[in-house]
Amino acid sequence: MTRFDHDVQSILAELHASLDQRRRPEDIAELILRADLALEPDGQGLTSRERALLERAAANSGRRCGYATSMNEDFARPIGGARQVAATARLFEMPDGSTQVDTDTPDALMAFAAQVGSGIGWIPGHSDFLADRLGREKRAAAGMEVSKRQYNRRFRALRRLEAKAGTLRGEQDKRRLTLLGRSGFAARISPERFQSDPAAAYFVAYYVARRNIRREFSLSSRGNPFDEIAEMLLRRCGNGTDWWMISWVYTTAKVLARLTDTERGQLLGMWSAAMRECADLLEELWKRSEFDREDMVVYRGDDSTTWNLMAQAYNTARLSWLDCLTAMGALHLLDVACPGKVMRLMAYDLVRWHRSTGSDVDPDTLVWARLPLPWDVLNGRTSCTRHQVEMVCLRAGITASQRGWTAPRPKRSVPHFQPTPELVHGVTIADPVWASLLRSAGAFSGKHVKPGREAEIARAFDSGVVTGDLPASPERGGDHGTGRP
Repeated sequence: MTRFDHDVQSILAELHASLDQRRRPEDIAELILRADLALEPDGQGLTSRERALLERAAANSGRRCGYATSMNEDFARPIGGARQVAATARLFEMPDGSTQVDTDTPDALMAFAAQVGSGIGWIPGHSDFLADRLGREKRAAAGMEVSKRQYNRRFRALRRLEAKAGTLRGEQDKRRLTLLGRSGFAARISPERFQSDPAAAYFVAYYVARRNIRREFSLSSRGNPFDEIAEMLLRRCGNGTDWWMISWVYTTAKVLARLTDTERGQLLGMWSAAMRECADLLEELWKRSEFDREDMVVYRGDDSTTWNLMAQAYNTARLSWLDCLTAMGALHLLDVACPGKVMRLMAYDLVRWHRSTGSDVDPDTLVWARLPLPWDVLNGRTSCTRHQVEMVCLRAGITASQRGWTAPRPKRSVPHFQPTPELVHGVTIADPVWASLLRSAGAFSGKHVKPGREAEIARAFDSGVVTGDLPASPERGGDHGTGRP
């Protein structure tokens, strides 16, 4: 392998790793430029215009500016069970170095628990401290020589290990669906497939980074992630491109038209399964919460983070499912069953800001409140047809097909590239250093500002560092994002 080959593979590997992270589009543009130069050192890769577009973004990359963003460049990763495994190994007096367990895998944790638990008659799924422990006679019959106190300690350790495996599995599912809601099935793309088609890889990596940009605290709607650079990178993909890989993150008519009937059917099934999984999780959250369907405003104590992440994942899966139905000429299936969208929970101060400008509850929220719950429709417990959805939308003053209720959303205009804003809980800050200071002070977090830091926050406002569309109000340090005070 030549040095150029090694450089290309290492850069493509970094681009692939970004699919599971939250890298800024500017940094991805920089990597694409470096990969193209290493792949085509004679300048036969990107055209001068294409390179100029990428240069506009890369000019603000961390590598060129010499500083890193203040925002986390990864989605939260679940903490494995290393601590629980170590504690269990100590209690069972296992020799040092004898424990070889993948502590980040729930099945491996359960296999380890079952292995060591067999020595005290412990069985996975039977961890009730009152009902499942062995009495003195049964312990003696089994030949156990440990004291009752040691037996109880070991039983509790296995119980905690089993609980950790369940928690870890749930957190990993939540992260997987969070990524799905942001960037489709990008995290499923294998390194080999990704690196075998650099042109498709460039588009996928950049478009995923654009989709992963955080929401701003603003009255404006979320921008179109498919900007002029994404359009250029997609345009470079031709007949030999891996369109199947691209369709996992960008399910539009243009891309789906490049797939075979079998591939379109398979993709439809993937999105249908994802939609149902998200709906089941949302149902569980709904049953243990007290959300108000009429306004969907966050109150203290609501798990709005999990709800919003799962709602986004469900809505992403649903829209992609509609894209696939449209490409297959099967939208008539909605005449029988048309599950609706799920509304996100909104912070009360944002709702109040909307109302101060003369706006009211979003019409989509009115539609959501009057339709059957999507999980009831998907599980066949109630009926919801396309005609029913259209009538509810009409009464709310909107057209169902134009708002993504009964058809894919209409094509939006392609925006020019805009630098990624530096955000502190959704509020745009002009400088990453100031952003770090404000975040550490507790600004805009919905919690009380840390003692002695109020002047620092006020100085940020007065100096113009806070550049987001945030009204000058008491929320600057305390109530932002929390719901009703």
